[in-house]
Amino acid sequence: MNLLKLQPLTDEYLESIGFVWHTDEDNSSYVADEVVEISEEEADAYYEATNELYDMFCEAGEYVVENDLFHDLNIPFNLVEIIKESWENDVHWHLYSRFDLAGGLDGKPIKLIEFNADTPTSLFETAVIQWALLKANGLDEASQFNNLYEGLKENFKRIITLDSEIEKFDEYYEKLGWKILFSSISSSSEDINTTKLLQHIADEAGFNTDFEYMENVEFADEGIFANEQSFEFWFKLIPWEDIAIDESELALILAEIIKEKKAIIFNPAYTLMFQSKGFMKVLWDLYPNHPLLLETSFEPLEGKKQVEKRCFGREGANTKIINEDGSIDVETDGVYEGHKAIYQEYVELNTDANGVTYQAGIFYAFEACGLGFRRGEKILNNMSKFVGHIVK
Repeated sequence: MNLLKLQPLTDEYLESIGFVWHTDEDNSSYVADEVVEISEEEADAYYEATNELYDMFCEAGEYVVENDLFHDLNIPFNLVEIIKESWENDVHWHLYSRFDLAGGLDGKPIKLIEFNADTPTSLFETAVIQWALLKANGLDEASQFNNLYEGLKENFKRIITLDSEIEKFDEYYEKLGWKILFSSISSSSEDINTTKLLQHIADEAGFNTDFEYMENVEFADEGIFANEQSFEFWFKLIPWEDIAIDESELALILAEIIKEKKAIIFNPAYTLMFQSKGFMKVLWDLYPNHPLLLETSFEPLEGKKQVEKRCFGREGANTKIINEDGSIDVETDGVYEGHKAIYQEYVELNTDANGVTYQAGIFYAFEACGLGFRRGEKILNNMSKFVGHIVK
């Protein structure tokens, strides 16, 4: 694979646009000062693969709901009804998500690693930073597979227009005037500024919006309230499984709010089905040997190098790469040990000349719309770097 060296963006510039998590704990830059060169054909293949995968997830989601497979997916019991309610009503629009893929470069086949459907990270990096990096280096910022910012703006409009043309947004919204409240926890600058970026995009789309920290939002059977206002829509950058486990009373209230149509929440509760890594076992059952999938099971795979990970785990925590003979190649610890394990066939990630691994992340907002890469060890963790790209 080819890398193009660039002049990095200054910390001062990054902070001026709200990107304050630019330096890792070891004082190294989180954003790489080089980009991956990809071809038009490789970009097209990522686009087509991601769109096909999303269609497969939707078909498999219907199978999960019809066959009540929530326990298999390690879904908390107190979210099952809210998942069903959001799945069955089109107003619960899936705003955005990110597929993590192996391969796609140098002729390596594309394979699904997992689907970050609920609260995907790297949004700011993909939508804004890699675009700014090309522009600052005098390159054509349009030479990317990256329409994420515009894709999000259009998908916000679909919250109102649904399956109608988005050009009708202004006409519909003028009659409704429904407001979106955006919330994150107050202790994470990354979460705060990512949420505020989404709020800014919603503002540009034409919505009336407000922002409030999670701890200051009020929830009641009558709806969702903040700053002495009620809100018809609530965007929360808080994982659904955290709400279920840590805020069980809130989970019950939100279920009632959705059931009684007092508010609509983004991303919808059904994205927790997709977020569960156990969902890839369902995909393998429904689409055995599909070229985009890796064999996945709830039991260790016989005679194969494989990865053990948790249904709900983030940033590479509680993950093991297991050799064919059962020995451990590499493993990480973490706080997700209590979640159910899955076993997924191992696949090599793309590597550069130094043997460092690269995983593609493709954002999906109505369609595949933005590519970025994470670079790091065999198991990518919270010290992995973000690497942009350019289509040559």
